[in-house]
Amino acid sequence: MAYVSGDTITGDQYNIFVNNSSSPFGYNHFAGTGSGVYGLGQTHISTVSGGSSTITASQFNTLMTGITNIANHTNDSITARTQVSAGDTIAIKAALEADLATLAASVAAGSPNATALGTNGVGSSTNSGTWNSSSTIERSVTFASADAMRHFFNAGGKIRSVVSTSGSPAGSKGTVFSQLGSAIGNLDMGATSCTRSGSGETQTTFNSSTGFHDLGTGYSTLIKLTSDNGGYTSNTVEVSAKLNAAVGSATVITIKAVSLDPADDPTFTSPNTSGVPSNPNEAPQMVLTLTEVHPTNAQGLASAIQSSSNAQVSNSQS
Repeated sequence: MAYVSGDTITGDQYNIFVNNSSSPFGYNHFAGTGSGVYGLGQTHISTVSGGSSTITASQFNTLMTGITNIANHTNDSITARTQVSAGDTIAIKAALEADLATLAASVAAGSPNATALGTNGVGSSTNSGTWNSSSTIERSVTFASADAMRHFFNAGGKIRSVVSTSGSPAGSKGTVFSQLGSAIGNLDMGATSCTRSGSGETQTTFNSSTGFHDLGTGYSTLIKLTSDNGGYTSNTVEVSAKLNAAVGSATVITIKAVSLDPADDPTFTSPNTSGVPSNPNEAPQMVLTLTEVHPTNAQGLASAIQSSSNAQVSNSQS
């Protein structure tokens, strides 16, 4: 549709800009309830009588305000526009269709440039004791509805996973797993991608292009690191994620951290026990901490978008 500045907008044309569910996407499709990768949960703008009916200044200004608010949140540059007044001839503004396409693309990508984000702890679990073979911790984050969950990620929300140790036993095992957790750092899973703030160790698997919209009901590995510490190159930490249903129906995301310690240290006997752990095969208590990096209303959204609850699903070691 080759709309140009100066053309008079009709009711049919206005409704396309407001409500179209295919390219060119209307405001309601990417900013309202939407579906799949579209939708931010904002109040829908009403359509008007179709045909060549006249559009009021108030109606047009409502659309312009909505577009500006979403652009502020996604940090997209759009065409500068001024409000119109009653009695003005309302013309289709230059690049309006291109601006709508830009905003729709940003939402579909998970609003990657959004900076109006806050953090909120959504649970932490620690092993009940040290272990010798494996540690598994699962935690879930639940949203009030499937739409709320989609809107959270579409607006730039992320689930952050941090793996660390607690009460580490003396010796190499404590060091190895502390180093693996630090190397992962903040593992942030967004709408369509995953990032790691740490570095180091041997990166066995890192699915950086896996995000919320790529998950299913079975676990998908986000990252798996193997120790590069001599003598412990079979020790690993792996973080995975899954949903309780397909995207669009899912309300729960579960994160799992599995730590494995197949390496055996030599047993020390008297008089060679000075400065060594009493059980050299003992691995430290592992900790899985989740944080939601949630969209706020600081730059255009009507309200913050957050989860509703969280829980420990499992916590075991052997």
